[in-house]
Amino acid sequence: MTEERLSWQDYFMANAELISKRSTCDRAYVGAVLVKDKRIIATGYNGGVSETDNCNEVGHYMEDGHCIRTVHAEMNALIQCAKEGISTKNTEIYVTHFPCINCTKALLQAGVKKITYKADYRPNALAIELMKQKGVDYIQHDVPHIILGED
Repeated sequence: MTEERLSWQDYFMANAELISKRSTCDRAYVGAVLVKDKRIIATGYNGGVSETDNCNEVGHYMEDGHCIRTVHAEMNALIQCAKEGISTKNTEIYVTHFPCINCTKALLQAGVKKITYKADYRPNALAIELMKQKGVDYIQHDVPHIILGED
């Protein structure tokens, strides 16, 4: 008996789940996978600025109910592309949580054409409206737990 091959959606979302395990802010373990032509071009997870303190080391830096010490997973994926000179035009992103408004704006400006997310975490009405105006597809997709080896 052979196992059924993973769909691309399941494959990329499972990768986002795995990447979220690197998060250093325990308020939300978020992972993101930036994809172009069915190839992973960058990944990101929630964490502090490189080579600086992380939430799991020194605690959260809270302002207006948000931890501002953390760079969001989506931003980290975009930043990796910027650092390496990789175009994000016409890409897709798979992320474990619905993107915040600032990440949504950055993703749209960077040319992301499809946003697939797992958790409906604080969906923002303006983020949804901007996606609609830009013609960006956004869909919720959960990974079957069997893929990740969970019960």
